[in-house]
Amino acid sequence: MAQVLEFKLPDLGEGLTEAEIVRWLVAVGDVVAIDQPVVEVETAKAMVEVPCPYGGVVTARYGEEGTELPVGAPLLTVAVGASESAPAATGSGTGSGTETAPAGDGAGPAETSGNVLVGYGTGAPAARRRRLRPAASPVASVAPAVVVDPAPAPAQAPATAPAPASAPDRSGPVPVISPLVRRLARQNGLDLRALAGSGRDGLILRCDVELAIERIEQTAQTPAPAATPAPADNGTSGASAAGAVTERVPLRGVRGAVADKLSRSRREIPEATCWVDADATELMAARTAANAAGGPKISLIALLARICTAALARFPELNSTVDTEAREIVRLRDVHLGFAAQTDRGLVVPVVRDAQSRSAESLSAEFARLTEAGRSGTLTPGDLTGGTFTLNNYGVFGVDGSTPIINHPEAAMLGIGRIVAKPWVHRGELAVRQVVQLSLTFDHRVCDGGTAGGFLRYVADCVEQPAVLLRTL
Repeated sequence: MAQVLEFKLPDLGEGLTEAEIVRWLVAVGDVVAIDQPVVEVETAKAMVEVPCPYGGVVTARYGEEGTELPVGAPLLTVAVGASESAPAATGSGTGSGTETAPAGDGAGPAETSGNVLVGYGTGAPAARRRRLRPAASPVASVAPAVVVDPAPAPAQAPATAPAPASAPDRSGPVPVISPLVRRLARQNGLDLRALAGSGRDGLILRCDVELAIERIEQTAQTPAPAATPAPADNGTSGASAAGAVTERVPLRGVRGAVADKLSRSRREIPEATCWVDADATELMAARTAANAAGGPKISLIALLARICTAALARFPELNSTVDTEAREIVRLRDVHLGFAAQTDRGLVVPVVRDAQSRSAESLSAEFARLTEAGRSGTLTPGDLTGGTFTLNNYGVFGVDGSTPIINHPEAAMLGIGRIVAKPWVHRGELAVRQVVQLSLTFDHRVCDGGTAGGFLRYVADCVEQPAVLLRTL
């Protein structure tokens, strides 16, 4: 008899606790090989294809596209040792008399992955348990399985008053895995025991809590009788005078991660900003001359990054982070340079590793690679983490200046405005020059204004006279 193994959403690293199903790559009844990607999920950091560590026939999928699952929740089940013609369940976990092993059970060396996911691997098989599943389910791909416990569950008493169909009384532990779901319920005053989860085995997901919050708010927004005669209908009678809510956008995925990180930065970091205008005419001319000499084209942001790494070598206080628990400033040796990029999925900050040891050509190539990966949604969590300093080129939006929020836990961010023709005094005479505004937002805990001002002045000097940079190369 085929052994049915349950594959749960693995820990994708970097402290991620949940992921949203973007696209299923397999269907129920498909034959999958070991380490074959079976689903594409979106985390707070990137889009990731998740490989299955088992080979066999897919018997069930848990969650539709767009469903958010916590780490450890079932993704699918695979019948190991079954032939391609073996019967597969048409719903989510439906079937009878099939032995199902949880996701840590082994199936022998030939039937498990040689790679190691967090929570999976090639170790000795663990003890198996049997699950009794309902014979049929009216809803495909979301029907929860029932685990048979040694003690029978107490019979439910008949309800004495009408109650929502999805809010049974719970006297045991609340079936919640994600701490984010608990926090969301606590912030909105929801009793999780009154909710029925849509996840497997009644697991309460974030979407369940958000739906309950939405219902409460819709009830609270019922318009009261007007105290004065209503004005003439102007085509907006569907909106209340106080302003109706037209849309609620969940803060999750990339948007939620950005919101959490920026909020934490504002809470923890006492930031300050200084700025200066610089004549970038000579830098633009140097870039034109370098590209005319042949070879790979050098981007402007690559030149600014090279200037930035030279400035950090002079002022290492700004390439650091603060350990609040130890009350220490941790100065970092390597410069992992992040750069803010706007994509269809929102703001992301890819990281160029070891920027201090790269040439302008190498920086240009890496910026181009990461930018393209950001646009196509193929950035990995490793591409988006580990930065020590951020370069923010908001000039691409046609603005001159900004006071950005520091990318926690970094200590500083260099902002670059648009380069535009302006009147400028050059060699004692008024001339039209290419002028850029530079700003530095820094954590005042790691340095004082003198250090921040010295850093920014050095960057401006290199922009105005690129030959200054040659002294540090």
